[in-house]
Amino acid sequence: MTTTNSWITRPKPNPKAHLRLFCFPFAGGAASSFRTWPDQLAPDIEVCPVELPGRGKRLREPLVTGILPLIETLTPALLPYLDIPFAFFGHSLGTIISLELARQLRRQEAPSPRHLFISGRRAPQVPARKRPLHNLPKSELIEELRQYNGTPETVLANQELMELFLPILRADFGINETYTYTSEPPLNCPISVFGGLEDTDANSDELAAWGDLTSSTFTIHMFPGGHFFINNKKECNQLLELITKFAIAHR
Repeated sequence: MTTTNSWITRPKPNPKAHLRLFCFPFAGGAASSFRTWPDQLAPDIEVCPVELPGRGKRLREPLVTGILPLIETLTPALLPYLDIPFAFFGHSLGTIISLELARQLRRQEAPSPRHLFISGRRAPQVPARKRPLHNLPKSELIEELRQYNGTPETVLANQELMELFLPILRADFGINETYTYTSEPPLNCPISVFGGLEDTDANSDELAAWGDLTSSTFTIHMFPGGHFFINNKKECNQLLELITKFAIAHR
């Protein structure tokens, strides 16, 4: 696999990989959010973070604000990379991208993921409990970000950085908050769900509802921490160990 495009990043290309792990970021996140993962997972897993438009190396490209145009443009970019077994990991916003991409691949009778790793978001058929964020006034949005504890205070207090960051966040929150779940037959791949015990956005019951979206095995793992528990070194290491165990079991 030598194909490259603006969507798929390959920090450490691995021609001997047995599994390709596509990683989809949270709102405001970028491919760089997964920069340490290639060194922390098994050597036969090739980590391929997905870079959405409007950030990272695609900073000058227009932001996407809806799930349908995102999936329609991402799917053909992904297809050349499905020449070996693969799995999806998504945190928060990345979970619905993972789900809808897997559904789109099924519609096209393309290869299907061996596993969906879902993190930090209620199942999509579960109604939201909190108000939408993408249209909030600037000051209110910044305060909401502060409550999530995922953005450093030095960034929140930097007006120049926030002028760059807020449009990305609004677009990503818009994708998440305008997304309408439609019922389809369950996927036939296993789903593993990860959540933070103190995450007020997704409690264990809301996470467990992901089990309705697969006809295969379903597991749920809860970690100490809030919505961004994956930013904690210990919890992230444990999560990556679980992903590695799956990869080893399916060689």
